[in-house]
Amino acid sequence: MQVGLFIPCYVDQFYPQVGIATVKLLERFGAQVVYPREQTCCGQPLANVGLTADAVPLARRFVDLFADFDYIVGPSGSCVSMIRNHYADLVGEMPAFARVQQKTFELCEFLFDVLEIRELAGKFPHQVGIHQGCHGLRELRVASSSETVGTSFNKMRTLLESLDGIQISELDRVDECCGFGGTFAVSEEAVSAMMGRDRLQDHRQAGTKVLTSGDMSCLMHLAGLARRDATAMRVMHVAEVFVEAYGGK
Repeated sequence: MQVGLFIPCYVDQFYPQVGIATVKLLERFGAQVVYPREQTCCGQPLANVGLTADAVPLARRFVDLFADFDYIVGPSGSCVSMIRNHYADLVGEMPAFARVQQKTFELCEFLFDVLEIRELAGKFPHQVGIHQGCHGLRELRVASSSETVGTSFNKMRTLLESLDGIQISELDRVDECCGFGGTFAVSEEAVSAMMGRDRLQDHRQAGTKVLTSGDMSCLMHLAGLARRDATAMRVMHVAEVFVEAYGGK
């Protein structure tokens, strides 16, 4: 299968190793990965602050660039949710949008739902705490919410638990927001920082040594707070965890 690699702006600019890890992981499972160099921001920051007219050309460009791939995969629940759940109001009647919407996936979601992977053969002998990003949880449903009734599931956790030697931290508040929220972290800095520190404290009391998530934006926020507070906790995108578990290949 040919997979179009969708790399969010902040990954491209600040965490390129996450994009590289995503490529390695997809190729390990047989995907032919193509990175369209013409891709730009998906438009989420503009749409989130009400500049929807400015987000329209970015959304339409994304649809044009990615329409012909078998699948589109991105290492970010937030940006993938923007495409799947919010592009309809921006792109109008573009014929290709329905195809793009249906075949765009967050990385763990793609591994779990499309490739139907349940076990990974790697080794990661560390205690890992999972931060469940709000968009992936609430809008993509990559895990069940703590307040809902029914069968509990967590696609990322299922994949992580299959790694040899890993321990998963048991948190008091498994799906609480980290406080980042994009521009919220700027406009409401004090509240955002307090929420992030609450998240880190939950992980500290649970014994987390490696903090992971499917959203590098959340991890960027938490890692910054951890550095300021001298918290000894390694922060890794889940793609980096999987690749390290496979020996870096």
